[in-house]
Amino acid sequence: MRRLLEQLGRLRDGDVPGDEFGRRLQLERILSALVDLAVAINTHVVVTSRREAPHDMTGSFRMAAEVGLIDPELAAAIAPSVGLRDVIVHADVDLDVGRMTAAVPAAVEQYGRYVEQVARWVRARSS
Repeated sequence: MRRLLEQLGRLRDGDVPGDEFGRRLQLERILSALVDLAVAINTHVVVTSRREAPHDMTGSFRMAAEVGLIDPELAAAIAPSVGLRDVIVHADVDLDVGRMTAAVPAAVEQYGRYVEQVARWVRARSS
């Protein structure tokens, strides 16, 4: 996730050469991969902790907060990113690039916090 966030930051800052279509494809892939990875982590931790699986991707963030993986404020802020991921993955028409680009600063900030909080949670269980 850290590598994806680094690349997303470079895309946000315009540091990635290439045409608009290539940058758009990178944005789509990174944003959807971040959500997919976070949901997989959430689900694994929740199932291991509670022996209960989240009913949906959005709910995985709430349940991750309930088991202490991430804080509730981050869970509430980051859960709506599932909607953008769904639009990216299931889009039958051209995606609104403006909406996707507008999501980048929040994704960098929120998923950066997510990585920090998950790492802290793992360290606490390792010691």
